[in-house]
Amino acid sequence: MFSNKSTKNKSKKLLLAGSLLLATGVANAAYDIKLTDEDSLSFGGYIKVDARYVDGDVAYRPYWAGSGTKLDESASQFNLFANETRFNMKYTHDDVMGFIELDFWGGGGNEIVSNSANPRIRHAFIKYKDVLVGQTWSTFMNTSAIPESADFAGATLGLVFIRQGQVRYTMGDFQVSIENPESWGGDTANDSIPDVVARYNLKGDWGNISFSALGRQLNTNLGNTETAIGASIAGRINTIGKDDLRFQLHQGEVGRYVGAGFTPDIFTKTDVNGNVIEEVEDVTSYLVAYRHYWTDTLRSTVLYGAADADSSGADRRQWGVNLFQNLTKQLAVGVEVGNFTMKEQDADSNYAQLSLQYVL
Repeated sequence: MFSNKSTKNKSKKLLLAGSLLLATGVANAAYDIKLTDEDSLSFGGYIKVDARYVDGDVAYRPYWAGSGTKLDESASQFNLFANETRFNMKYTHDDVMGFIELDFWGGGGNEIVSNSANPRIRHAFIKYKDVLVGQTWSTFMNTSAIPESADFAGATLGLVFIRQGQVRYTMGDFQVSIENPESWGGDTANDSIPDVVARYNLKGDWGNISFSALGRQLNTNLGNTETAIGASIAGRINTIGKDDLRFQLHQGEVGRYVGAGFTPDIFTKTDVNGNVIEEVEDVTSYLVAYRHYWTDTLRSTVLYGAADADSSGADRRQWGVNLFQNLTKQLAVGVEVGNFTMKEQDADSNYAQLSLQYVL
């Protein structure tokens, strides 16, 4: 005879096996698998296929980021890819939660034979009650203020956009974290003090607004240390019906935290006498986006993002307008047109992108 405990364990294993078979056979929803009264396992993510066309004198990129390459002559390029596809898994036991997510922007492959793409880690963290430890979005970043777009993230110039290792403590609407340091453009070998972020969130039926402050120690190649501070305000405001306004404004010595590679933290130049001068870059970055619902399933977003750097003189802009339609609850198709400009180099490119996204 089997004991009640043994029978229960076998039942749980059978239930788990059946749930996994169901999850692998059907891909039209997020999957929550209850293992025990205290344990659960969740699978999620999406499949995204993009057709992208870029024309102009800023070189083709699969998505616009803060940097770009000016071409000697204008060029046109078309690509079809599925690299943004991602998969995540969450395991929960009582007050402990572990989360990991991968996508396929890790490089590798070619366009001759297989178009293979290496997976890369996006998120990997553990959360216990109010403490989070691991890699995820910086506490300096308000993810609800990212606009809906076909171009990955949409106008990253105006976003705080960075994932990194951190330890975060949340006390109600207040958050504080120590995060991985990196003196981009300087001496990273002596980055011995973590970045510090403090954030306060206001939220209600009207939406949310976050106020964030950033403090860092940067190390220059000449052996100096510099204190860098910056501030951010970002949010998503509900307007008429299902419409919303999303905005971000970042000011100060925010460097690598904004614009997805827009400008290094430390700018180096040589004066007329041949002396090397290192300056902590001062940046102003902002984004505004409005999403309007034409029907319950058809909507458009108009977005504009910009970033300016004082020392290097970098001045970049991006605008876009799109139209998305849900074909089913999980399947959406969208089209977007826009422009990316590097004003300081007198270069720009127009783009058009068609996206099909199936949420798991």
